[in-house]
Amino acid sequence: MLHAMGNRCKYRRLAHMPDMAKTAITRDEAKVRRDFWPKLRRVLGRLPFAAELIAAYYCALDPVTPVHAKAILLGALAYFIMPIDLVPDFIAALGFADDAAVLYMAINRVRQHIRPEHRQRTRDFLDSAQN
Repeated sequence: MLHAMGNRCKYRRLAHMPDMAKTAITRDEAKVRRDFWPKLRRVLGRLPFAAELIAAYYCALDPVTPVHAKAILLGALAYFIMPIDLVPDFIAALGFADDAAVLYMAINRVRQHIRPEHRQRTRDFLDSAQN
């Protein structure tokens, strides 16, 4: 009897998992929408992986991107904009290494969802930022 009750509680917790995941995705998306561009503009000149980062941003916020891909990308983007990093961003040559590694792993998982439109929007932004 006790064992069956324990399983019932376990299944009840699992049933709430999608809601918890949706909450996390919504929270990350709000943070990314609010803080991504200000952070990017501050560090753009020192960021060797800016094109990949911006394409990930456009993909993560695209309504046609599957939820699992959004979750992965939003997590990586949220890590980029976090004020506290494993390796602080102000350290020359190493500051963005952790951000690049997180982004690389995320993009590797969802590369097929980063569409030509995301890349084109990225090129348009980078072209306008240089002028």
